[in-house]
Amino acid sequence: MASRYRDAERIARSLPLAPGAAGVRRRVEAVERLLEGLFTIPGTKRQFGLDVILDLVPGVGSVAAGGLGAWMLWEARNLGMSKWQMARMGANVGIDTLLGMIPFIGAVPDFFFRSNTRNLRIIKRHLDRHHPETVTLDGLSRSGRR
Repeated sequence: MASRYRDAERIARSLPLAPGAAGVRRRVEAVERLLEGLFTIPGTKRQFGLDVILDLVPGVGSVAAGGLGAWMLWEARNLGMSKWQMARMGANVGIDTLLGMIPFIGAVPDFFFRSNTRNLRIIKRHLDRHHPETVTLDGLSRSGRR
């Protein structure tokens, strides 16, 4: 249990309010980790986060998870991503939210679909191409700092 609290505390500390592409990268990575990879199922490498847990709350949970996914879209829009990328990300969030609205059963497809991870991948690809100074390797920046 203590490691869960340490993970949540580490994620909260990693949410910088710094402007710019590097701050966006850190924020969306932290939110994706919170929504998709906060807990690991014992004996497996399969992870889940608040997205699946919130889907167990009928109606309201899916809307809350969709809101956090929409926040990632807002951050992507502020980076100047293309309309095509935004449409793909919006479709991911929409599908995830609609599937999650099925009471209790909606958590199962959400466990496998992982819209926030897909959207993070799209955002990272954009950042790597248009803001190469934000690229990180194994949690370290190019300068070797965390």
